[in-house]
Amino acid sequence: MNHYHINRFQDFFKENKYTTLKNYLYNYHLRKLAVEKNLQNENTELILEVGSGISPVMMKSRDIIYSDLSFSAIQLLKHSYGKGYYVVADGIRLPFKSGTFSHAISSEVLEHLSDDRQAIKKIARVMKPSGHFIVTFPHRKFYFAVDDRFVGHFRRYEINEMTDRLKDAGFKPVAIQKVLGPLEKVTMCFAVLCFSIIQKLKSEKVKVPRNLVLVNIFSSIFKWANLYYAILAWLDARIMPRALSTVLLINSILSDRQEDES
Repeated sequence: MNHYHINRFQDFFKENKYTTLKNYLYNYHLRKLAVEKNLQNENTELILEVGSGISPVMMKSRDIIYSDLSFSAIQLLKHSYGKGYYVVADGIRLPFKSGTFSHAISSEVLEHLSDDRQAIKKIARVMKPSGHFIVTFPHRKFYFAVDDRFVGHFRRYEINEMTDRLKDAGFKPVAIQKVLGPLEKVTMCFAVLCFSIIQKLKSEKVKVPRNLVLVNIFSSIFKWANLYYAILAWLDARIMPRALSTVLLINSILSDRQEDES
């Protein structure tokens, strides 16, 4: 059974010419920076990134296993990046021995799983005692809108809901960090509108001229626009209160080993 809900944006980025564009996205860049910051002073051994897709958030270590349910995503990631290890795996059926990893990462993944509680428990099982689990997730239920439905979110979380899930699996939250603010919600709703228009044009077989020079110009504009927009989004997250954050990061420590439930 496929436990990951469909992410329709992923269809756009599966084409090779668009893969690099996804890695320029401002929100991906800020999530990546937030995770890396939490790991920079850590004594990491072997790291697991669950649901890495084609854009993992941890790319500064060779001692890492990238896992995703999508074979094509793992294949594309391995071809484009190459470092580390690659495993096709369901987040609820992780094929690793207990106590394998010193750190685990799940960035914008749990909201796509039908049984997120079970997934967190499975992550706890494969981690070493006192191992760190870093998770980023969409925050506040009242933000749930068309963009969440479009990318296949089952839910958004309140802080207490995520901390309760972590504690149930044996994790002790030690830090909560703002990653993105309300600007993210406005931007993503607009992006969904634009993407829907593109999909409609494709379905109506409207021919869009593909000039290599224009594609390169668009890629360059896209890259720099997202770089500058990332600065605005970072400021938005810093200025706005945590209660209005749209994406949060929680760093937690495994404090109590949970027995695997097959």
